[in-house]
Amino acid sequence: MKNIYLRILEMQPGSSNLVLATVTGSFGSTPQKPGSSALFSRDGLISGTVGGGMLEGKVQEFAKKSLLSKESGHLRFLLDKDISQKEEAICGGEIFVLVDADPFIHLSVFKEIEQSLKDRIPGVLITLVSVLKENKVLINRYWMEENKKPDLPVSFSDKIVPEVLSILAKGKPDDFRQIELSPPDEGPYPLIFLEPVFPLPHLVIAGAGHIGKALSHLGRMLNFEVTVIDDRQEYANPGNLPDADHLIVKDIGEAMEELEKTPETYVVIVTRGHNDDAKALKPCIGSHAAYAGMIGSKGKVAKMHDEFIRNTWATEEQWKKIYAPIGLDIGSKTVEEIAVSIAAQMVLVRNSRK
Repeated sequence: MKNIYLRILEMQPGSSNLVLATVTGSFGSTPQKPGSSALFSRDGLISGTVGGGMLEGKVQEFAKKSLLSKESGHLRFLLDKDISQKEEAICGGEIFVLVDADPFIHLSVFKEIEQSLKDRIPGVLITLVSVLKENKVLINRYWMEENKKPDLPVSFSDKIVPEVLSILAKGKPDDFRQIELSPPDEGPYPLIFLEPVFPLPHLVIAGAGHIGKALSHLGRMLNFEVTVIDDRQEYANPGNLPDADHLIVKDIGEAMEELEKTPETYVVIVTRGHNDDAKALKPCIGSHAAYAGMIGSKGKVAKMHDEFIRNTWATEEQWKKIYAPIGLDIGSKTVEEIAVSIAAQMVLVRNSRK
């Protein structure tokens, strides 16, 4: 799923009024956790979610009013009191939602986020909220990377910077934080929210055939950044692979050699022949990739294993880290079922690593 801030950049300021709502705090049982965001227009929900159901309906009501007034707000809901209808299950928790009436004001910050994600650099979105009265607030946003610090208000910088560096060091995408500040004697009451925005895990699919196409679709749905490599332009093109973020039309072996493989890289080899499989697999041996899998029958995999060991392209220990035959054993028959088995295995590895 595309990052919510990148969705805002796709909209043209002035031609499409938007409101951005973000869950900033939750206590007890709630439908969404801090960091969950949604975009609203006059017609309703565009993208994302802050919880669905009656809660989202309440936020949407406030968002539509904010579109007219251009006033942002920080809302508090008690889910067993404020959200109460017989037809809807009540969680019984407490949730806070920040409603930004004009996110286009922060376009320069969102563009910084976009560039960082392109460069695969993690960072933290700093949201400084000044509470003026009840539900009315002013919002300022900043983007910070480990080696790139924004021009923060001096009075808050000493508190914010160490927290941001702590978030980046831990590397947990769900490490949303609120900095507690002592209320001032007078003036706006400050709230500071820190939201990690990390590059998505990188799914590299070697082979743009039927399985590669189905897997690119699932990969996008499962929050992977998807790259597909093939030497056939008639297959590796946006018309055939609309869900791929990147397409590389090149010799598969060369492309795999050049591709950076980090602990956030997931490689799936589904090429059209044994020779291309070997060329795609060689650069993965001994790499830092979190996952490298190759499709094929047990006979084909055994033959590849013997070839790699005999030619010293891999040690036994290195070969054991390759997922081959690829995918979970769910009795897959169709192309789509095979893609599901591969996707499920990648998710299992990803979640186990976390």
